[in-house]
Amino acid sequence: MTETTPAPGCVALTGATGFVGGHILRQLTAAGWHVRALTRRQGGLGEPAPGVTPVTGSLESRDALAALVEDADVVVHCAGLVAARRSSAFDQVNRGGTARLVEAAAARPVPPRFLLVSSLAAREPQVSPYAVSKYRGEEALRKDGTGLFWQVLRPPVVYGPGDRATLDLFRQISKGFAVIPRTRGRFSMIYVEDLAAAVVALLGPPVQSASGSHTTVPPASVLEIDDGKVNGYSWAEVIAAAEGHLGRRVRSFAVPLAVQRLAAAVSVGAALVTGKAPVLSQGKVNEIAHPDWVCRTNRLNELPFWQPSVGFEEGLSKTLAWYKAAGWL
Repeated sequence: MTETTPAPGCVALTGATGFVGGHILRQLTAAGWHVRALTRRQGGLGEPAPGVTPVTGSLESRDALAALVEDADVVVHCAGLVAARRSSAFDQVNRGGTARLVEAAAARPVPPRFLLVSSLAAREPQVSPYAVSKYRGEEALRKDGTGLFWQVLRPPVVYGPGDRATLDLFRQISKGFAVIPRTRGRFSMIYVEDLAAAVVALLGPPVQSASGSHTTVPPASVLEIDDGKVNGYSWAEVIAAAEGHLGRRVRSFAVPLAVQRLAAAVSVGAALVTGKAPVLSQGKVNEIAHPDWVCRTNRLNELPFWQPSVGFEEGLSKTLAWYKAAGWL
C-alpha cells in the first residue's frame, strides 16, 4: 500500500487579484494548499482554478471576512493600498482592513495561523502616510491577535512578471535610458516568485537543521526578506546590472529632490481632476529619498528552510522577457 502525503490544508488569502497575491496564490495551489481567496467581485479571479474557492467581498465587510476565514488553517493577508488620493484612505485599508481580518480570525473556535505580508516601509512609519498605515496594520495584529500564532513578513522593493509599478522603469531600461532619483540611498529588492516561495516555505512543516534540531519561526516574529544581496543596491548598481544584461550602455538621468517634489505636486493636482490616485505623491517622494531601505534585521534568509534563488540581473532578464511576451514592452 502506497502512503500518500496529506494535503497541507486551507489558506484564506487576501490580495489574490493583485501582483504579489497572484503569485502567492499560484504557488500555494502548486504546493497542494486549498485556497479560499477574497475577491471584490464575482469572476475577479478569472477562470475557475482547481483548489481555489473565491469569496466575494472586501476588507470592509465583516461578513465576507468571517466567511473567508471559516475553518481556515492559515490566513495570508497581502491585500493593501499602495496609492491613494487621501492619507486617510491608506489607514482605512492598511490598518482598518487588517484589524477587521484579525478580529475575524481571532473569533474562530480554533484560530488559524496568521501571516501578514506587510512592507519594509513599516520600519520607518514617520516617512509617509503609506508607511505609517502599514505600521499601524502590524500594530493591529500585535494588539488584537491574542490567541493567534502570527508572523509579519516585510518585503522591500518587489518586482517581476505582472508588476505595473516598476513597468515604466523596465520600459526605459529596455530602451537604453533610465530616469532615476538623485540619492545616495540604498535599498534591498526581491523577485516576486522568491517572495511567494518564501510565504509557502513559512507555512510548511518544521525543517530539520544540520544540527538535527527542527527549525521553526517563533510566533510574534517580524521578518525582513531580500534577494541575498548584502547591503542592498544603489541606483548605480541597478544601472550597471541593466547594462550587463543588455550588453550596451544605459544612460541615467538623476532627478533632484526639488524636481521630484514639483512633479508630485503636479501629479496630486491632476489626481484631483481625474479622481484617480496620484502616480507620485509627496509621501512617495519621501520614501524614495529615504537613505536606508536595506534589509538587515531578523532576515528570513538567515533561516535554513528558504533561500532566494533569483538575483537582480537574472530577475531583470526574466521580467523583461515576460513584459515582452505579454506585449507590455
